[in-house]
Amino acid sequence: MKTIGLIGGMSWESTAVYYQLLNRYVQQALGGLHSAQLVMWSFDFAEIEELQACGDWQTAAGRMIAAARRIKKGGAECVVLCTNTMHKLADEVQNAVDIPLIHIVDATAKAIAETSAEKPLLLATRYTMEQGFYKGRLSARHDIDVCVPGEEDRQVVHDIIYNELCRGVISDASKQKYLAIVQRARADGADSAIFGCTEVGLLLSQRDFDIPIFNSTAIHARAAVEFALDGT
Repeated sequence: MKTIGLIGGMSWESTAVYYQLLNRYVQQALGGLHSAQLVMWSFDFAEIEELQACGDWQTAAGRMIAAARRIKKGGAECVVLCTNTMHKLADEVQNAVDIPLIHIVDATAKAIAETSAEKPLLLATRYTMEQGFYKGRLSARHDIDVCVPGEEDRQVVHDIIYNELCRGVISDASKQKYLAIVQRARADGADSAIFGCTEVGLLLSQRDFDIPIFNSTAIHARAAVEFALDGT
């Protein structure tokens, strides 16, 4: 089994889910008392969120690169950025280390390709919904046409992530807001949804929908385990 290197804490709420899923998937695959071999660097998310908010992505990239080098030194054989938004810096991180980065967009695209979904709705932070690094990769590399909520709905999705989900607050009122946003997007042609922030799965699940749902956290964790167990 290869050792998976996690860069987490963005937020720790979803990183905890990664830890659970990685170990569960390995146990399901190998049985018995097996669990995942992991190395983790976990950030103080307040520091990273401040860099995001002021647009200092250069400093943020330096932090991600330093973390990737730390986990490699600790024995990691791949890099898993436990966050969608910070995949804005995935290329910089990959170029700085000689172990593979398991890209969350590519893993999610593979899951979408295995279904009949043609126009998924992206639910994520404003950075992920509005900047090109996520939608552009899905389009250019995987020919997937992604839509996003309208301006006001994007702000609602973003605020619930940072003000509630990243703080461990799970609200039925917020869940209903998300469900209404998805319903409006369906009226405009969306036929599926991507949980494009690793915290969204804390609030919603496939059980809440009758359309395909792509939980990027679970998809990413499974891709990392597939890498770790390749040849096992």
